Amino acid sequence: MRWTAAEALDLLPENAGPKVEVLRGCVIISPGAGYDRRAVQRELAYRLKQAARAAELWAYQKVNVVSGDDLFIPDLAVMRTPGGGRRAMGIGTAVLLGEIASVDAIDRPREYAAARVPFFLRVDLRNRVPAMALFELVEGEYRPLAAAAAGTTFVMRQPFEFSVDPADLLDEEAPVEDQYSED
Repeated sequence: MRWTAAEALDLLPENAGPKVEVLRGCVIISPGAGYDRRAVQRELAYRLKQAARAAELWAYQKVNVVSGDDLFIPDLAVMRTPGGGRRAMGIGTAVLLGEIASVDAIDRPREYAAARVPFFLRVDLRNRVPAMALFELVEGEYRPLAAAAAGTTFVMRQPFEFSVDPADLLDEEAPVEDQYSED
């Protein structure tokens, strides 16, 4: 069976676990994220929401974004219109889509650029040293606009004013002896 975004939204139950996306008729399931990724997603979404609202935009985390027959669930989405009461929004309302880097079956920058999303935000968490980069769509490709690593300030002026030290997005590291504690 070849899946579409509409079929996935109609037939699959909502969940708070793995991402279930559709790309070119195939269902792609990604397991739930680790604690660092979830912490960065939570903190960044909260901070972006405040800055986006000041610019009359709406920021969300892990929401359904439809592009033709494809269904994406970006880690972060900044939209032109509010999503209240909706299960999904068209990718044409996206101003910025963001991903917290991981091994992914989807080449998200390429897909988002093809859908003409104006800005792409990438957060990398290698070795628990977060770095952020903002890209702007120019002639069909993303070009770097702003970047910063932990200990410095990431500053973006477009599509709205926002700044943060990427190090502030992570929770404290658990002591080694408590890595799998059941307490």
